[in-house]
Amino acid sequence: MKNDSEVKLYMQARKAGKTQRLAAAKAGMSERTGRKYEQMGKLPSQVKQPRTWLTRKNPFEQDWEWVTAQLERDPALQATTLLALLIEQHPDCYRPTQIVTLRRNIARWRALHGPEREVIFEQVHTPGERAQSDFTHMSDLGITIAGEPFAHLIYHFMFTYSNVEAVTLCFSESFEALAEGIEHALWQLGGVPQQHRTDHLTAAVRQTHRKETREEWTARYQALMDHYEMQPTWNN
Repeated sequence: MKNDSEVKLYMQARKAGKTQRLAAAKAGMSERTGRKYEQMGKLPSQVKQPRTWLTRKNPFEQDWEWVTAQLERDPALQATTLLALLIEQHPDCYRPTQIVTLRRNIARWRALHGPEREVIFEQVHTPGERAQSDFTHMSDLGITIAGEPFAHLIYHFMFTYSNVEAVTLCFSESFEALAEGIEHALWQLGGVPQQHRTDHLTAAVRQTHRKETREEWTARYQALMDHYEMQPTWNN
């Protein structure tokens, strides 16, 4: 089978007005091969199908039922442990060098028949890209002053890459508390990220009745973001 670069060379020659014979000669292939790819309109890499068959017999086939039974009983079992047990039970059939084959077969079995795994979309954080913040009610801590409950909140600001953080004492989730908390954090931490993320704070996000957008930034919050040249974002 020809590679992509050869077929691309053939196609370029054809676009330049060359005959199939001249284009094929320039690309180092037969005229018939060039005609085939030209009719398909695809490169070799786009035509090649992944191999779905095994090239050799599974050497653990006679004891594979036992292997899968152990994996079903304890999904955390490793191939090294199972191979050691197989060698102990059948020293004439197995050897330590077969570990790679066993690992491959176990991985295939787990993908097809193993327990379902939790799907996790890992967040990738970039230095200087984003900070996020929120208000936290502190009443559950039962803090008192002179025996009287001290009702307050904490505005919590954090850079998502370094986890460097700053907090500000406040008494409501107002825009004034939000603006003071952001400015205090930026001056204390000595830097401004590209983005600032919040949840749907009423001090920053207002509901709209337009179908194309149900929420948008308040004018004062947008002005604060523009002043510090931060892009505002919110959590869904």
